[in-house]
Amino acid sequence: MLHIVLIEPEIPQNTGNIARLCVATGSRLHLVGPLGFSIDEKAVKRAGMDYWERLDLKTWGSFNEIECAYPAARFFFLSSKVQRAYWKESFQDEDFLVFGCETKGLPSSLLATHLNASLTIPMTEGTRSINLATSAGIVLYEALRQLDLAGKPLI
Repeated sequence: MLHIVLIEPEIPQNTGNIARLCVATGSRLHLVGPLGFSIDEKAVKRAGMDYWERLDLKTWGSFNEIECAYPAARFFFLSSKVQRAYWKESFQDEDFLVFGCETKGLPSSLLATHLNASLTIPMTEGTRSINLATSAGIVLYEALRQLDLAGKPLI
């Protein structure tokens, strides 16, 4: 199982789309508050469609809580503010892919303390970012591809 972590997501439709992605891939979704919406909102559930009940979801008050709960885990931090492309990492089962909120990305303090585990999705010059749900899908499916090539079943 892979893990998607969203830190302080703001747009319910993005979270709903990522929830559907997690159900489709057998991944766990971790939401770190404060959230910019209630997970009971119709917009989240509409984007997640009828998959919401099948979602493996955990909510957290802080990122530190996740790190304490999973002390041996490998965390990868996705940001447009770093240089190392995500495809240069060798992903493993149980890895955590961490994404920041839509308007600010990951906190600079978090990136600074995890610089060696920070990855980016390369984009053309002048492109600020791409949609959060799209980003999560790109990196998650690369990790699944690598696991499949390593002889582990995709899901």
